[in-house]
Amino acid sequence: MASLKIVLRKKQNKDGKYPLALRITKDRKSSFVHLGHHIQDTFWDKDKGRVKKSHPNSVRLNNFLTKKLTEAEDNLLDLEVQKNDVSSGAIKSKFKGSKDTSFFVWADANLDNLKKQGKYNRYSSDKNRVNAFKTYLDGGDISFKQITLSLLNNYRVYLKAKNLSTQTIVNYLTIIQTLFNQAIKNGVVDSKYYPFGRDKIVLKAPRSMKIGLSPDDVKAIEALELPQDSYIHHARNVWLISFYFAGMWVSDVLRRKWSDFQNDRLYYSMGKNDKGGSLKLPEKAIKIISQYEGQNNAHDFVFPDLSNLADLSNNFAIRLSDAPKMANYLLRNSNEWSPEKIKDAMNSGKEQFVKLKNTVPVIITYYTAWVDNKGVLHFANDIYQHDKQMAQKMFSNPQS
Repeated sequence: MASLKIVLRKKQNKDGKYPLALRITKDRKSSFVHLGHHIQDTFWDKDKGRVKKSHPNSVRLNNFLTKKLTEAEDNLLDLEVQKNDVSSGAIKSKFKGSKDTSFFVWADANLDNLKKQGKYNRYSSDKNRVNAFKTYLDGGDISFKQITLSLLNNYRVYLKAKNLSTQTIVNYLTIIQTLFNQAIKNGVVDSKYYPFGRDKIVLKAPRSMKIGLSPDDVKAIEALELPQDSYIHHARNVWLISFYFAGMWVSDVLRRKWSDFQNDRLYYSMGKNDKGGSLKLPEKAIKIISQYEGQNNAHDFVFPDLSNLADLSNNFAIRLSDAPKMANYLLRNSNEWSPEKIKDAMNSGKEQFVKLKNTVPVIITYYTAWVDNKGVLHFANDIYQHDKQMAQKMFSNPQS
C-alpha cells in the first residue's frame, strides 16, 4: 500500500526558503508533488509534518496542508478500488489533475491576451487584482474547484481588514468572477463549482455620489490666470481638453497626435476598449491645441508628456505595477545589469540603489477631480493637499 506524507524538500530557493511537497511512496519509490508554498526550515516541524506556530501564517498553511493530504488520500483510495497495483507516479498524476484547471494559469493567459491587444489600462488593473488574490493565498496556486464560497468570504474579510473601500473590494472579487465565467464558457471548469450568484457571493457596486460642474465652475477654471510656461498651466489645458471631449481619458489625451486632427474633427480609438470614432473640434479646444504648435514633440504628439519615451511599441510600457520592466528599460544600456541580474536583485529581499548614467525626467499628473465620458464630474480625496494653492487662486474664500 502507498503512503502519503507532507514534507519539506531540501532544495533551497533564492529567498532562502524550502518548498512544501506531498511525498507519495510506493514499493520504496517516491514521487513528489510541490504544493506551491515555501517556508524557512526553522518553521517546519519534521516529526509532526506541520508548520510551527511561530510562523505568521501557520494556521492557514496547516489547514491548506491538511486539505491537500486529505485530497491525496481520497484519490489514492479511488485508484486502489479501481486497481490492485498502483504506482506512485499514477497517484501523483491523479492528485495533480489537469493544469488547465489552475486559476492562475488561466489568469496569466488572459492577462497575456490583454497585453497583446494593447489594452494596457485593463491589463494593469486586472494584474494587480490577480496578484492580490495570489498574495492572500501566500503565493500558492489554486484550482477553480478550490475557490469556494467559504474561501471567497474569508478573502472579503481579509480585504476589509486592509481598510479597502467597498468598491475596491468588489473590483478585487469581480476579476475572480470574470475569469470563472470565461473558464466555464471554455469548458475548463464545470458550472456547478461557480461560487457567485444567488445564495452565494453576490457582487453589487455601492452607489457613489457624482456632482457635475456648473457652467460657472468651468468658466472659473478657464479664466484662471496661470504663468504661460508653467506646468500647472499645461495641466489645466490637458484637463480642459478632457472636458471638452466629453470626459476623454487623460491617457488618451496625452497620446493624441497632430495627424489625429483632420478637417476640424478628432479621429481616435479609446485606449480602454479600442472603440473608434470622431468628434467635432470645439473652438475652445482649437485655441488650446494651437498653443502647442511648432514644438516638434517626438512621435508627433500634440502634448509633450510622453515625448521622451524612445519606444512606443505595443509591448512597451512603464508602470509602477510592472517594476521589472521599468528597471530593464532604465538599465537597458548597462553592461553590468542584465535582465537576469535585475530579477535576482529584485527577489533578493534587500533594497539596492543603482545610479543611472543619465538622469530621467519623471512627470506625475495629479487629479482630484475628473470628468467621465458622460460629462459627469468625479471627486477624489486631495491626499497631498495640492488643491489648496489652486483654491486660493480661484476663490476669495477657499475654505467655504
